[in-house]
Amino acid sequence: MALQISATNPEHPALLLELPWQTPLEDWPEEYLVPLPRGISRHVVRYARAGDEVIAVKELAERPALREYQLLRDLDRLAIPAVDALAVVTGRADAAGEALEPVLITRHLGGSMPYRSMFETTMRPATMHRLMDALAVLLVRLHLAGFAWGDCSLSNTLFRRDAGAYAAYLVDAETGELHPRLSDGQRDYDLDLARVNISGELLDLEASGALHPSVDPIDFGTEICARYGSLWQELTRTSVYPAGKHHYIERRIRRLNDLGFDVAEMQIEHASNGDTVTFVPKVVDAGHHQRQLLRLTGLDAEENQARRLLNDLESWMATQDDYAPGDPLGARPEVLAHRWVREVFRPTVRAVPVELRGAMDPAEIYHELLEHRWYLSERAQHDIGLDTAVADYITNILPRARETLQPTAD
Repeated sequence: MALQISATNPEHPALLLELPWQTPLEDWPEEYLVPLPRGISRHVVRYARAGDEVIAVKELAERPALREYQLLRDLDRLAIPAVDALAVVTGRADAAGEALEPVLITRHLGGSMPYRSMFETTMRPATMHRLMDALAVLLVRLHLAGFAWGDCSLSNTLFRRDAGAYAAYLVDAETGELHPRLSDGQRDYDLDLARVNISGELLDLEASGALHPSVDPIDFGTEICARYGSLWQELTRTSVYPAGKHHYIERRIRRLNDLGFDVAEMQIEHASNGDTVTFVPKVVDAGHHQRQLLRLTGLDAEENQARRLLNDLESWMATQDDYAPGDPLGARPEVLAHRWVREVFRPTVRAVPVELRGAMDPAEIYHELLEHRWYLSERAQHDIGLDTAVADYITNILPRARETLQPTAD
């Protein structure tokens, strides 16, 4: 059988043909590989370079490879945080003509880390709580979209910094199933698997001495259930309000927005006696602040990063002479937002030398600089300004943090 490459982009097959498909993946020469940290996988996985892109290559049987490829594309269509599926390569054979397993190719998620690499130094419990928050949000988003993961775990997740928190991305969709809607039983099954898997992974870390002594693996495994339950309840519960109290509905919508979700559709019913109103958010989409930032500025960021950037943008707008909300003669928010990108955001990020940025993307760099300005201003008891904060950050913070900001090899 001839080598076949099924790809999402017509440019990828030509780039991928340069890779040594006649060699088993675990024996690929170092010249093709990129030394990035890898998580635990039941399959052989390697990072390689294809043109200007870093890709993850995973060997597995043809049927599950094609199935996972399609599921990852479906998740991308649904705007769910997951790795991008690029291609499936089938018809592989070695120099002797013996068949080799097909491979699934995904795009490496820049700035991401598998959880084991994050535990190379003992992680503080507060940071672990943030990881659980990120994983709970991911699982809720999957379930709202009708996706049953079937193997939720830390090992099957990548984490990226997100303005003091973390964003979680699905890596392995091999066991997943997409449905129009999930039953409570399907959600509970996923949640129970997550609890067992996470507790087991943390027990392994405890045995290796990589877990903080105050952390109980079983309690942390159970925590994902509690955090998921609280978020799911807030996003899907039915509210009953007194008639005429329409601002209660607006307050509920604002609360959902603050959690990072948009109400795309809602059901409002008046009681037969006219005394109460029942409000149900019918469809809830994640990424409220991401979409708002993208619409205003064209910047693509994680949810918490977007919230922080929007706050800074709003503060900056208030200092502009032509900022006049509600005045038709004032500058439109989109105009001011693009001016902020051009005059504030980009010059600030570009002031940080590329070689010192490590794995941080521009939005995370800007967040770090805002945090540093706040810290210095608190210490000085007055606003020290962004330029001063940038200079101090480059001189005193980045050189010490450089090793932790850059991914390390296995």
